[in-house]
Amino acid sequence: MRTLIAEDEPLAREGLADWVRATPGLTLLACVGDGEAALRAAREHRPDLLLMDIQMPGLTGLQVLRALGQDDAPLPAVIFTTAYDEHALVAFELHAVDYLLKPFERERFDEAIQHVRTFKPAAALEALAPVDPPQAPGVPEAPLTRLLVRDLGRIVLLHVDRIEHLRADHKYTAITAGGRTYLVRLPITHFAQRLDPQRFLKVNRSSIVNLDFVVAMTPDEASQLVIQLQDGQRFTASREVSRTLRAQSL
Repeated sequence: MRTLIAEDEPLAREGLADWVRATPGLTLLACVGDGEAALRAAREHRPDLLLMDIQMPGLTGLQVLRALGQDDAPLPAVIFTTAYDEHALVAFELHAVDYLLKPFERERFDEAIQHVRTFKPAAALEALAPVDPPQAPGVPEAPLTRLLVRDLGRIVLLHVDRIEHLRADHKYTAITAGGRTYLVRLPITHFAQRLDPQRFLKVNRSSIVNLDFVVAMTPDEASQLVIQLQDGQRFTASREVSRTLRAQSL
């Protein structure tokens, strides 16, 4: 893969260049230090892979990617490198392949390169739908469809329909999906208000389950329903929720 590096910090730029040169299958085209130079070099060289910082002089990395999206040429696979995570949502909307939070180790870099090797080009930028766009004033918020969660130093885009259950953990919420658990710095009440009530049920003060993953409900000695999920987890529904579930059963 023909690779272009856009990074305004000289040491970071040199370090990335060394890793690219040492990685089989990557060829380093050029290194640039600002956004305008990145846009010129990307248009001149048409790289397969663009390793790009977000905060750069001139143009930001996001602005560079949007500008490239206006060209009549395939977009490169883009890995953003940045010390800030607040741009992750926009980066994924623009179909960045990965988002590396500084400082990151060689192992994390290699993982991102592996993502690129299996990357499928995205549709044109103008066809992209925003992720959970803000609602107009006075209009109820639409249910969440995607979340951004941290996982071992990276930002992961998590589709809500993959979530199996959520548990309160003090000021955090533990979200389980696909056998992995992610700790999110939001209270469970936030998710209770934003998740689709047709799919997600707050079974007690500290737990929410995705009804799509429920396999059985069994009453305990106190006649409260014990809800069993596909992964074997069990949650005891409150008395009120148990009554509601019984009333809805056929």
